[in-house]
Amino acid sequence: MAKKILVVDDEPHIVKLVEMRLKASGYDVISSHDGRQCLDMVRSEKPDLIILDLMLPSLNGYEVCHALRSDPVHKNIPIVMLSAKGKFNDMKTGLEKGVDAYVAKPFKTETLLGILKGLLGE
Repeated sequence: MAKKILVVDDEPHIVKLVEMRLKASGYDVISSHDGRQCLDMVRSEKPDLIILDLMLPSLNGYEVCHALRSDPVHKNIPIVMLSAKGKFNDMKTGLEKGVDAYVAKPFKTETLLGILKGLLGE
């Protein structure tokens, strides 16, 4: 059974790029463009992993991460922060907020896939 990955980004071209590459690698992919919608989808779709942008409408990536890490049902879902904010302090804050990995845009899809496989134990 394919692992389900939720891709959350407010830039449609980023979602499409990541979605196409993940589907080609055998993953089941769902997407969201908004922080609140992401939380709703996590509860209804139960993804195996979340790729989360930092800058989102309604709730930013840090707020989404905090909400998930505070929820006993969803606190263990691996989260990969995928963000244009790639400075050391941004990465440090992401890791402090509970993300499992931080990938700065622009990124290589091979690098992202390697991180996903590691977090999913593949």
